[in-house]
Amino acid sequence: MVASNELSPDYFVETARLLFELAAALSREVGIRFEFVNISGGVGIPYRPDQTAVPLDRVARGVKAAYEEVIVPAGLAPLKLFMECGRMVTGPYGWLVSRVIHRKSTYREYVGLDASMANLMRPALYGAYHHLTVLGKEGAAATETYDVTGSLCENNDKFAIGRALPPIEVGDLVAIHDTGAHGYSMGFNYNGKLRSAELLLREDGSVLEIRRAETMDDYFRTLDFDALNRFKA
Repeated sequence: MVASNELSPDYFVETARLLFELAAALSREVGIRFEFVNISGGVGIPYRPDQTAVPLDRVARGVKAAYEEVIVPAGLAPLKLFMECGRMVTGPYGWLVSRVIHRKSTYREYVGLDASMANLMRPALYGAYHHLTVLGKEGAAATETYDVTGSLCENNDKFAIGRALPPIEVGDLVAIHDTGAHGYSMGFNYNGKLRSAELLLREDGSVLEIRRAETMDDYFRTLDFDALNRFKA
């Protein structure tokens, strides 16, 4: 992978061309017959409302043109092309829904959620942006500025810093957008946090639980109590 969350379609076309030229050169020099070329992942998604999704039709046309200009004359056709697009496929289709359980006014305004970076690590890990919606207040003016925090005892457990949002009260539900790729897959049990349930919203509006919430039994399931008892003895 040579990029992460790239939104320019030209980047992927140029990457494909570079790899095609490399494959053609290697084939000429050492006589390798390639079965496929992996033209990389890194296709981004529009985490911010003002961003635009990668136009895949434009990428496809550009890659096809590069293929016909480089691969076909080199005698390497037909050649399979692979891509790795997990974020693009899953990212925009997951939301972390959390309830506001605390408010604090000390130097700045804080909103505390019952979720934490155990449920979504990206903002805490490298300051990544995820859009936030206060459910039921979608049309309200963003007149307040909040730090939106998780429930772990870690200073970097924050989903947003200095974010303009509508007025928020304890009990409100907050939807954190675009968590389908790096939410549950990066989840962990630090501080005894248990992974949440996953719900599937169907096209007909019905909701199906596809993964139940973890319990304390799950947390201790891999612990060998018999071995501990033998050690104590």
